[in-house]
Amino acid sequence: MIIGALVAVVATFFPIGALEEMVNIGTLFAFVLVSIGVVILRRSRPDLPRGFRTPLVPYVPILAVLACLWLMINLSVETWLRFVIWMAIGIVVYFAYGRSHSVLGRRLSQR
Repeated sequence: MIIGALVAVVATFFPIGALEEMVNIGTLFAFVLVSIGVVILRRSRPDLPRGFRTPLVPYVPILAVLACLWLMINLSVETWLRFVIWMAIGIVVYFAYGRSHSVLGRRLSQR
């Protein structure tokens, strides 16, 4: 309910086109990371059990990365600026929270 209310508030104040582009760039970026991860894990950990195997690795993941990057390149400059700003904020929050709440962070703070 909290997320639904937050989304409703954001949708009230921002144009739907801007929100649409932000969702697009975020989803495409996530898919780029997943596709790269498939290639890396296939090479570094071929022994891992997989519930689904991607055919024609590394060609399909590389084509997926290229297709997503092409779609991302065609988004507006404003979308890219918003994306970079939100990613920077997300990275700061991630590391600030993770430093104090991770198992490693707790061990280092006890020393």
